[in-house]
Amino acid sequence: MIKNIIFDVGMVLVNWDPHAAFQELGFDEKTEEAVGNATVYSDAWNESDRSVLDAEEQLAVFVQNAPEYEKEIRLFWENVARAIYQYDYSRTWIRELKQKGYHVYILSNYGKWTYEHTAEALSFLSDVDGQVFSFEVHQIKPEPEIYRTLLDKFNLVADECVFLDDRRENIEAAETQGIHTVLFTTYQDALEKLKTYGVM
Repeated sequence: MIKNIIFDVGMVLVNWDPHAAFQELGFDEKTEEAVGNATVYSDAWNESDRSVLDAEEQLAVFVQNAPEYEKEIRLFWENVARAIYQYDYSRTWIRELKQKGYHVYILSNYGKWTYEHTAEALSFLSDVDGQVFSFEVHQIKPEPEIYRTLLDKFNLVADECVFLDDRRENIEAAETQGIHTVLFTTYQDALEKLKTYGVM
């Protein structure tokens, strides 16, 4: 019996659209490619989610990837919130699940700097029962440790949980920990898939 719903954040509860941010900042195609490859499309971005480095140290790593674009990299870093907005359904969905008696948790790869600059997009956090963000524990999905961290922190039984994430590797890692899963594609599809677990 499912008692706990665990949500990823990016592309599930909020849109993550660096391209839109680059466009708003006026980057041409060449600049967007260079800045993107130095930041959001680099391995360094995953490590920014882990947040072992502080914000300035992390920024320095991005700049090292494309030093000739330092000005633009800094501009994007300062305006990362332009890449993130909350989906219309997110807060209502969480509140409806809570009203039906489910506990709701967040498990997300999310950098400390980004978290501090996107509070509005994360307004649903006031409605959930708890969260584990990668920057808080210096672990990232799909590493098995972060799933254990969530289960242990909130004394959750894996078999009573269903986890929604848009990335297959994160879903598969959760399953190795005994957690039920839904590979998220759209809100409506997720509602249908949750029904198979008795979540109406």
